[in-house]
Amino acid sequence: MGNILLAETRYDGRHLTGTDVERSVKTLKDIRSIFSDSEAGRKLPDEQVIYEVESYLPVPSGTLGGLFFGITFIHPGRVGDEYFMTRGHFHQIQDRAEYYWCIAGEGALLLMDQQRNTWTEKMYPGSLHYIPAGVAHRTANTGSGVLSFGACWPADAGYDYERIDREGFSKILVRKEGIPTLIDRPTR
Repeated sequence: MGNILLAETRYDGRHLTGTDVERSVKTLKDIRSIFSDSEAGRKLPDEQVIYEVESYLPVPSGTLGGLFFGITFIHPGRVGDEYFMTRGHFHQIQDRAEYYWCIAGEGALLLMDQQRNTWTEKMYPGSLHYIPAGVAHRTANTGSGVLSFGACWPADAGYDYERIDREGFSKILVRKEGIPTLIDRPTR
């Protein structure tokens, strides 16, 4: 992909660099509750890094017509049989869509509509994914290396993490006989 200059921010083919890049790291203790097997989650260290995000936010949050850009890196691993994944969210403004594109690794984009129908799209280097408005999304690493993907979304979309925290996705992605398999979320 080569070097792309985004104002004072640069994408060098692997990472975003520059003074305007925001970085966040999510460890198991930050997102333990998203995994269905709480017993397996207690066996892993709190500081286990699950994923990292590099974001370039050139306009203030909420700017109508503005766009944000980011790259997420999900580490390989599982909590029980469930793959390491992002927290997942709906957008606060429900009529906002988003794009993801896979840079490296293997994974699955989990999508859930307002009626709680859940499906996946396979992610692989070069795959492009359109996330429609009103659809919750999270991403899981199904491979043995780091899964990295880019994202572009409206600056005013916002995030509704609370609904996912409260209700979860209706299905989870687990490794079954070595294959990523979407199954109904176990009741707690």
